[in-house]
Amino acid sequence: MLRYVVNRVLLAIPTLIGVAVVTFFMLRVVPGDIVEIKLRGDGGNVSREVIEQERERLGLNKPLVIQFVDWMKGLVTLDLGRSMWTGNPVSEEIGSRLELSLQVAVMAAVIAVLIAIPLGTLSALYRDTAVDYVIRIVTIAGLAVPSFWLGMLIILGLLWAFNWLPPLTYTPFYVDPIANLSQLIWPALAVGYRYSAVVARMVRSSIVEVMREDYIRTARAKGVFERLVVARHAMKNAMLPAITVIGLEFAFLIGGLVVTEQVFNLNGIGRLFVQAVSRNDFMLIQSLVMLIAVVFILVNLVVDLLYAALDPRIRYR
Repeated sequence: MLRYVVNRVLLAIPTLIGVAVVTFFMLRVVPGDIVEIKLRGDGGNVSREVIEQERERLGLNKPLVIQFVDWMKGLVTLDLGRSMWTGNPVSEEIGSRLELSLQVAVMAAVIAVLIAIPLGTLSALYRDTAVDYVIRIVTIAGLAVPSFWLGMLIILGLLWAFNWLPPLTYTPFYVDPIANLSQLIWPALAVGYRYSAVVARMVRSSIVEVMREDYIRTARAKGVFERLVVARHAMKNAMLPAITVIGLEFAFLIGGLVVTEQVFNLNGIGRLFVQAVSRNDFMLIQSLVMLIAVVFILVNLVVDLLYAALDPRIRYR
C-alpha cells in the first residue's frame, strides 16, 4: 500500500506541471492587459510611459519563458508571488478566504453524507414502493433546484418567519463557534441538499445493482439476517461509486460556489476567482487554478485509498 501511495504522489507531479504550463500560456493568449485595466479602467488618462513602467515593475515585459521559469521557481519554494492588482502576497489573498470555503465544503459534505446514505439505502431496499417514490421526488428536486436559488429561499424564510438574517461578517470558528455556525450553516444546507441528492441517487443505483449479485443470494441462502446481508455484504461494495461522487463533489465545492457565495455575502475562493478573472490578475488566477488542481489530486488519492479499504479485492502492492 505504501508503494502505491508513493507512486500516486509521484504521478501527481507531471499532472501539476501540465496544469501549470497550460494555465500560464493560455492566460497570456486571452485578450486584455491588466495594466491597461488597472490604470485606464475608470477612464484615467495615463501616459504610455507610465504603463510601460508598471509593466516593467510587474515583470510583464520579460519574455514568456522567463516569466514561466520565475513562476515555477516560486511554486517550488511555495512563493506564489504578489497579486498584480492589489500588490498583496497571493498566499495571503488565498489564505484569508480558503478557511471559509473549506469549512462550507466540509459542512456540506457532512450534511450530504448524513442525508444521502440513509435515503439512498431506504430507496433501494423499498424499491417501487411509496417510500421509494417519495425519496426519488426529494432527490430529483435537489438536482433541479439551483443551490443559490434555495439559498435565497432560506434567507427569505428566515426573514419572514423569525425576522432574522445570518451575520454578514465572517467569524472564524475558533473565535466564536456560535456566530460562525449561524452564518455558514445556511449556505452549507443549501449546497448540501443538492450534494445529498446526487449521492443518494448513486447510493440507490449501486445498492440495487449489488443486491442482485450471486454472493448476496448465497448469503441469504445461508440464512443470514437481511440486515446483516445489507450491512456486511452489500453496503461496502455499493459505497465504492458513491465515494467517487462524494470526493468529486467535495473538490468542486472548494472553488465552484461563486453564485452561492454572492447570495450569502461570503468572501470565499469562488468569489476571489471571479474577481481575479475580471481583473486579468494572472498571478492570482494561476495560483487559484493550481490550488484547485492540488485539491482534486488529493481527493482522488483519498478516494483510491478508501477503495482499497472497503473492497478486499482491491489491494495495491
